Amino acid sequence: MDGWVSDGPATDRPSAGASPADDSTVPGRVRKRVTLSATTATGGVALAALLAFALFAIGCSTSTTGTRDEGAAVVATAEPVSPPTSEASALPARDIDPVALLRRDPKVSGQVKADLKPCSEDAYPVDTSYGNLTGAAAPDVVVNVMTCDDAVGLGTYVYRESDQDHRYENVFVAEEPAVYATIDRGELVVTRQVYAKGDPVEYPSGEDVVTYTWADTKFTERYRVRNNYSGAVGNGPVDAPAPSMPSEN
Repeated sequence: MDGWVSDGPATDRPSAGASPADDSTVPGRVRKRVTLSATTATGGVALAALLAFALFAIGCSTSTTGTRDEGAAVVATAEPVSPPTSEASALPARDIDPVALLRRDPKVSGQVKADLKPCSEDAYPVDTSYGNLTGAAAPDVVVNVMTCDDAVGLGTYVYRESDQDHRYENVFVAEEPAVYATIDRGELVVTRQVYAKGDPVEYPSGEDVVTYTWADTKFTERYRVRNNYSGAVGNGPVDAPAPSMPSEN
């Protein structure tokens, strides 16, 4: 909005009826632009307040924490992965009676069958192990027969379940004094005590440790280790020098 501001005496005003002259020709008057700064500032404050209110209204639609409420967080959980079932489980599908299995096995010698007697009541000197040795669908069975008195091995046998009739068949036999077999990482490990002439049963001269692996339809030898025991220990007392007595001053 433009207006006139008087910088001189009132006598400089033109007479009535006279035609208005150009602003620049009127002595004592200067045309000035008056800026309504107060009104403009007030309008800016109002606009800012309006914008702030709009932002506040938008913020109210979110959660009180200042973040947008998108609902409950989805937590991803990993499903447990089942182990592969290509190998036979170490747990037998049914209970196996190792004594009955040995007694009806024609590959078990008559001497071992005669010695297969309970040590006390129904406790037989038989150890049984289950594991995957031949790759069959069911676990293989390793049976060790021992003596009751000193637990010396009499025979070791491995049984594999047949794929046709699911009957257990003998696939390994080792019958000799002090023999024992175990399963180690899918292989058959057989330990045989070695006796020299005159060795008592409880003190052999050494041992052979033989590792077998199943190949096609039978076990084949892979490793053989001979361990010789020291004859200085175990067979009797060891002579040692008598401890010296402290001297008296």
